[in-house]
Amino acid sequence: MNEEYDEQKVHKRDGCCGPRKIETEESKKGKNENEKSEAWGYKPEEVEAKELESEGLEYVVPENNEGGHQEKITVTNSMDLQGTHFCYNQVTEKSIKTLDYDYKRCNGCGICVEVCPTKALELGPVHEIATGLDAPPVIMDLEKCTFCRMCANLCPVHAITFDAVGEVPDEKQYPKYDAYVNINEKCLPCALCEGACPQDAIEVEFTFPKKEEIASFKEGAKGEIVINTDKCNFCGICARFCDAVIMLEREPTPENPLPFEQILVDEDKCDYCVLCQDICPEEAIKVKGERSVEAPKVEGKIKVDKVKCTQCGRCKVVCPYDAVELQKPMEGTLNLISVNLDECDPQGCHGCFNVCPSKLWYVPKDPEDLRKIAFVEDFCTYCGACVKACHLTAIKVDRSDVHHTDIPDTPWATQWRDAIESLKTGVRKGVDRSVFRKIYILKGQKFMGIEYPSINEEILAAVQAKIDALIPALKSAKVRKLWETESPKTAAAAIKKNLEGRKQKDSKIKA
Repeated sequence: MNEEYDEQKVHKRDGCCGPRKIETEESKKGKNENEKSEAWGYKPEEVEAKELESEGLEYVVPENNEGGHQEKITVTNSMDLQGTHFCYNQVTEKSIKTLDYDYKRCNGCGICVEVCPTKALELGPVHEIATGLDAPPVIMDLEKCTFCRMCANLCPVHAITFDAVGEVPDEKQYPKYDAYVNINEKCLPCALCEGACPQDAIEVEFTFPKKEEIASFKEGAKGEIVINTDKCNFCGICARFCDAVIMLEREPTPENPLPFEQILVDEDKCDYCVLCQDICPEEAIKVKGERSVEAPKVEGKIKVDKVKCTQCGRCKVVCPYDAVELQKPMEGTLNLISVNLDECDPQGCHGCFNVCPSKLWYVPKDPEDLRKIAFVEDFCTYCGACVKACHLTAIKVDRSDVHHTDIPDTPWATQWRDAIESLKTGVRKGVDRSVFRKIYILKGQKFMGIEYPSINEEILAAVQAKIDALIPALKSAKVRKLWETESPKTAAAAIKKNLEGRKQKDSKIKA
């Protein structure tokens, strides 16, 4: 944490939950004078006592009213920018609290804005940001923020984190999402989940030895190797074990989240040791050759980064051994509003694609599929970022449940219950900040002494006659072209000629 704070704002807070009072210039001046006097070795009351004694008076020390005394806490708020992180700090004599907002990780879902009890957060132009604008999707009003950590605990993509030191309530006093990805004992492990994760949140560490570590390469060895692609699940264990096996990678898509599309064997590097056949969990490899040693047991570790992981479920879908146990932060439904899709241009806009942490949107390639845009709902976490990013209001997310830890019986429990409930209902009760204002109704009054301007009907008729005579000439395409291309003098002459011609024509008709 930085010890230097920019744009510091100092407030006085009565107790731990009392209203903020901004220090006045006089109070700051008095405070500064007291600090200076103490630094110089004397106290103001001592000077005042000496002055009174010189005048024959007695200085009386004021008594503290212990019964009505409230502890004064100085609160210093500050903001610092470190790369893509906005670091908001609140410092008191008893604690230091920090909210770290990574605006590049934020996808603009707006949940933090919706649940904030003090309306300290405001959503920016999410559609523009989703389509390329480099700006933070959420802006904080530091004067309103109470560092209640609600935004951090309910952020589905962990773009906001909260940290505190000193005298602060234990983090267990505040609920958070009860979402997780656990790898059970069925895991081998293999390389599928690592390659399929759209957030790069999974890291697989194989601990069994490679082929060259247990059996040296035999030059000129003869044999045969065949891979049954119907049995092979592209787990990648054989490729990790031996460099002769090559896994061709592909970009996972919502329709097919597998990270590999083909398996090949470089027979120039293969000495037909049969070990890949023994290590394959699906018995998809058959080798005719000579086995010199026993194959090692497949072992390894899998690490899931809890900050990066959004519980989208891709790892669970690609795992062939049912080794992933997963619970999403929220449940619900995702739908497209077809009547609003007429102007949808997924190739040009791509807003919903860019903000989705699960990468579940796609454009159908099948000519018979007439949909402009589609999605795989199994991967949806119902964060709602796509709803905010769509400028056509063509996407709808309805949340039916929120998985969260228990809400302890604390003074702030009601606010947390309401915030979590609002994720389902869309209605945030928040804090009642209504203020009664008396409305005074003013009766209408007559304004006297105003003289309206007189209208000369003859002049008005003459002006109107001139305008009526000019209008036919202005309707002429030739006249308008002259007016736009020639000088004002030439255009005026053309209009005059046109008017004279019309007069002569009208006079002949009358005759």
